[in-house]
Amino acid sequence: MPPVTRVVLAEDEALLREGLVALLERFGFPVLAAVGSAPELLDAVRTHRPDLVVTDIRMPPQRRDDGLRAAVTLRAERPDLAVVVLSQHVQAEYAAALLDSGDGRRVGYLLKDRVADVTEFVAHLRAVAGGGTVVDPEVVRRLLHRPRDPLAALSGREREVLALIAEGRSNASIAAALHVTEAAIGKHVGNILLKLGLHPSDDSNRRVLAVLTYLRTWPAAGAGTDR
Repeated sequence: MPPVTRVVLAEDEALLREGLVALLERFGFPVLAAVGSAPELLDAVRTHRPDLVVTDIRMPPQRRDDGLRAAVTLRAERPDLAVVVLSQHVQAEYAAALLDSGDGRRVGYLLKDRVADVTEFVAHLRAVAGGGTVVDPEVVRRLLHRPRDPLAALSGREREVLALIAEGRSNASIAAALHVTEAAIGKHVGNILLKLGLHPSDDSNRRVLAVLTYLRTWPAAGAGTDR
């Protein structure tokens, strides 16, 4: 009989969350908490100290990559924590960010469609909880075909923002130059740092590293930007 694996689940869609709770408990995974936002996920894991976290990538409050960011933060706090993230679409940069957390073990990146094959899904959860790494085959294919350019994942606007960061400008100055809000620039900067694999630590240091990445790709970095 496999060892008991205690779970904290994060999924913002209530019906899917309830369905996953029922599925997990049916197969012997006690669910310590089931939450609907990234901040609640952080609180629940720190309170209950589960063996495994299962979370959607896109979560409130911003409904972007909040679930992934929470997972990476928790892995930094507890490198032995097993984490499986679920995604509606293939996003190779998110998989790379998760695989870079901790020592790359006890992590899984699965498409939500895989949940439909219950036996396979449960086997993946047990594999990750046991110390393995599971990545959806479609994600593997995308990772293998990723371009070498480290800035390739950035949108045209994100490249513009990074170029202005490289000029030494503050978020406020960039917002004024691009005629957008400072909050919008903050989101762009967060996306840039994530896509470049610069995970939460000292924000000023991350900006420096992002600029270094930009400068290493010059002059190609300035090509092909669009708004």
